[in-house]
Amino acid sequence: MLFFSSPGNGVGQTPDFSRVPGVIVAHSPASSGLYIGSPSLCVLPNGDYLASHDLFGPQSNEFVKPNSRIYRSTDKGKTWTQIAEINGQFWSKLYVHRNGLYFFGTDKHHGNTIIRKSGDNGVTWTSPTDGETGLLLAGEYHCAPVPFLEHDGRLWRAMEDAMGPIKKWGKRYGAFMLSMPMEADPMKATNWTSSNVLRHDSTYLNNGFGGWIEGNAVLSPNGEMLDILRVDHKASLDEKAAFVKISPDGKTATFDVNTGFVPFPGGSKKFTIRYDPKSKLYWTLTNYIPQEFKQANAGKNPASLRNTQALCSSKDLKTWELRQVVLQHPDVAKHGFQYVDWLFEGKNIILLSRTAYDDGLGGAHNNHDANFLTFHRIKNFRKKPVTSL
Repeated sequence: MLFFSSPGNGVGQTPDFSRVPGVIVAHSPASSGLYIGSPSLCVLPNGDYLASHDLFGPQSNEFVKPNSRIYRSTDKGKTWTQIAEINGQFWSKLYVHRNGLYFFGTDKHHGNTIIRKSGDNGVTWTSPTDGETGLLLAGEYHCAPVPFLEHDGRLWRAMEDAMGPIKKWGKRYGAFMLSMPMEADPMKATNWTSSNVLRHDSTYLNNGFGGWIEGNAVLSPNGEMLDILRVDHKASLDEKAAFVKISPDGKTATFDVNTGFVPFPGGSKKFTIRYDPKSKLYWTLTNYIPQEFKQANAGKNPASLRNTQALCSSKDLKTWELRQVVLQHPDVAKHGFQYVDWLFEGKNIILLSRTAYDDGLGGAHNNHDANFLTFHRIKNFRKKPVTSL
């Protein structure tokens, strides 16, 4: 089922979704002023898929009390039905923990860190009114639908503090890690431990460091907990990620500026890293920039190039290899496949994309301001051939 956020189609225009790749979960025309953000995907214990997204843009109320929507598929992603709309939820991740269903994020753009729980598979949700019911951190925070990681008896989740002294995008964000004992109740603020916050430092990357956001909790090959973050660095199309080290107790975050910036395909856009024990490899879906697009877009901000979504793998988190270009469009201005959230499912990977694409109604506002949420499946991902980046 398709959900149209607003009529707003314009006179004399006819919707045409025939070229949109994948299965369309949701559509919001650019004319509505409501853009689709923060794709999130989980699989319930009964096998149903749940998908979520928020709405941002000039008509969204994202800075006061934005909306997130939840969809269910009972046929492995072939069709989708909206089952819920939550007012006051943003940048959020669906997650099943000990058979409980949770929705973790903020209550608005730069809002409180909150978590909700559903007892009916996503139809109704709790309200985070205080520290006992899901209000975890009061203040200004930032995040994305990045993974939770279970390790050493704890549940780990990367976050960003948005309360830096310079109130500008990038500069305001500080990296930190949240964690809690696996057996603890995620709804209670006192169960979560926060590391120290690592603030923005403009001198990094030869004074070209724009900021770090949307970190991933990842266990390194030598068993060290890392927060691997997207890095804003407009000076080069050779993208990087930042490797922040987290102490075993979750209380201390440290960063070595000399070794902590690591080449990473698509590192200037949101990515997700997961480890696959079967292949003994780390996998990511990322907005990698192929060489032909580097040549055609020399001098541009790498964060603006979102027209390619690629599957990559690595043995050590440092050297990545291309396995498959999953989604791509030759136009970089109004087409994008971004903020992908994904999961292993046996031999396959299932994924959701925030997709900017042609819809017969003028298309997306731009490559960033997506008009679709789309579902995709990568079959036999471990058998994809290896290509050097």
